[in-house]
Amino acid sequence: MNVNSLGTLSDTAALETLGSRLAAVRLKRNLTQTALGREAGVSRATIERLERGAGAELKLLVRVLRALQLLEGFLAGIPADEPSPMALLRAQGKKRQRARGARPTGAV
Repeated sequence: MNVNSLGTLSDTAALETLGSRLAAVRLKRNLTQTALGREAGVSRATIERLERGAGAELKLLVRVLRALQLLEGFLAGIPADEPSPMALLRAQGKKRQRARGARPTGAV
């Protein structure tokens, strides 16, 4: 499947694609659903649901992604919340425009 076409998938198709990719990684690492579930701290049934695209709680998906060492890559695909240019300017504070110079001694 072309990466550019992933955004056009229905929710069901996206879940099924995610599930089949998780299954492929699990099989490539020679893990059973039970072994992956044990490592992730979830049930075998949760692994089976995820792999068939039936979904699961987000917390459980995170556990499985972490167990497969895919969490960092998954999160890397979601842009971090960057401050706006105006917020960056406000955080800098007002820049000095000129030097004041030394005050003469004895001046009030």
